Amino acid sequence: MVTTDSESRAWPPVRHDLQGQHAYGAPQIDVPICLNTNENPFGPSVELAADMGAAITAEAGALNRYPDRDAISLRIAISGYLRDESAAEVTANGVWPANGSNEVMAQLFSTFGGPERLVLTFAPTYSMYEQYARDSHTGFVVVPRQPDFTVTFDTIMKAIEEHSPDLVVLTSPNNPTGTALPIDVVDRVCASFVGLVIVDEAYAEFRRVGTPSALQLLATHPNLIVTRTMSKAFAFAGGRLGYAIADPAIIDAVQLVRLPYHLSRTSQVLAEVALAHRAELLGQVDVLRSERDRLVLWLRESGFTAVDSDANFILFGKFPDAHAVWKRLLAQGVLIREVALDGWLRVSIGTPSENEAFRQALLKATV
Repeated sequence: MVTTDSESRAWPPVRHDLQGQHAYGAPQIDVPICLNTNENPFGPSVELAADMGAAITAEAGALNRYPDRDAISLRIAISGYLRDESAAEVTANGVWPANGSNEVMAQLFSTFGGPERLVLTFAPTYSMYEQYARDSHTGFVVVPRQPDFTVTFDTIMKAIEEHSPDLVVLTSPNNPTGTALPIDVVDRVCASFVGLVIVDEAYAEFRRVGTPSALQLLATHPNLIVTRTMSKAFAFAGGRLGYAIADPAIIDAVQLVRLPYHLSRTSQVLAEVALAHRAELLGQVDVLRSERDRLVLWLRESGFTAVDSDANFILFGKFPDAHAVWKRLLAQGVLIREVALDGWLRVSIGTPSENEAFRQALLKATV
């Protein structure tokens, strides 16, 4: 019997560079305390939920029509929020929203990456960057951070000189370490590098007082792109809304690769309602920052190592067997995140009661 090429081909016939790969994802396990995906643990208030319900009701009669593909009203609302938050001169034509900051980043890689182009970033960092590069057929290089998980101007420039990237991705605060990048480092890199610099600020609203945002540099550096999300600070993880802020020419270019009508009418209107309630939602951020700082202090006083964090999570350790500690926490109904760093674990900041449950479970898991 003759075996044809089609019969011997792998099934399903995915492209060669995807064969043997695994989809991204955190464990979804039904436990009482979920502190593994950096969500905001506070749900919407009764008033906010009511306003969202009213907005959806008003929009429901038009769901037979496509949404505004340019999301103009939402872009105006986002730019107003950013001007209030950072005093940066952000205009609506310098903002581009999409289906979470994941889609924003994928669009940026597709627009400015591609075959024969290279992205440079610094590890440990968000593992999805490599997937964005893979999916857009962009070269990808990672350079190690310092032992304390920071990254210096000299480290960045040395890596740029060595690898000649087209795009540099910096994260501030960084995931999974929580470390922020000094604004002067971003400023000097943008001034010294001819390519594009993306600063991923997904956790920016949680940064400690006095830690500036890269938004302040946009007017000076047209090669700078800042990305953010509403998933964390705005408790909108289920709404899926992220955005890029950049020179309007960059925003126009990104629309070359967008899918038609990529943001639903409901996503746009709900995001606008959340932005209108920002005083309430950012008040919750203050609570989470306070809880984070208390938990960092407790971890250190309890004999653990905890990395300074400007995000809504903490990287802590070090353990001879971090997986065993993770399993013992899970057995007590507390789910945190395993990371690709030997001896380290990451815990998201929850409500005060959830954080206390984590503390008690960790003590039992490490006796």
